[in-house]
Amino acid sequence: LLRIGPKEDFFHCSKCNLCLSLSLRGKHKCIENVSRQDCPICLEDIHTSRVGAHVLPCGHLLHRTCYEDMLKEGYRCPLCMHSALDMTRYWRHLDDKVAQTPMPPECQNMMVEILCNDCNARSTVQFHLLGMKCKNCESYNTVQDGRCRLTLEEQ
Repeated sequence: LLRIGPKEDFFHCSKCNLCLSLSLRGKHKCIENVSRQDCPICLEDIHTSRVGAHVLPCGHLLHRTCYEDMLKEGYRCPLCMHSALDMTRYWRHLDDKVAQTPMPPECQNMMVEILCNDCNARSTVQFHLLGMKCKNCESYNTVQDGRCRLTLEEQ
């Protein structure tokens, strides 16, 4: 994928089989032959494309233009659902919103099992309509992994 820019600004990752910006040396997640996969957004070949590729934190590739379009609709990798950019500031904002938004009395003691799309940890947390925060990495990029249930005190 070394098509645009001076050769000195890139290095070749032999595992990914991909030329990457020097800024990513030692900082990207390797996925074997990732450039030989089609872009999950437009389904066109990434390796032979004249459009530059964007490497997501999870290691997956998208065409740069497809990445920009994706960010208009959401923040997650379309393949693994990992956050595609640093969401820390938004998660802190969501902390404030959750704290300011009490749940109705019938839901205040509901607990739910969640799976975090960012760190893959499972945890049991208090249910909230605005989002459920991972106990491991503090991300709200979570999915409910089980039914709501009352706390032990309420059962």
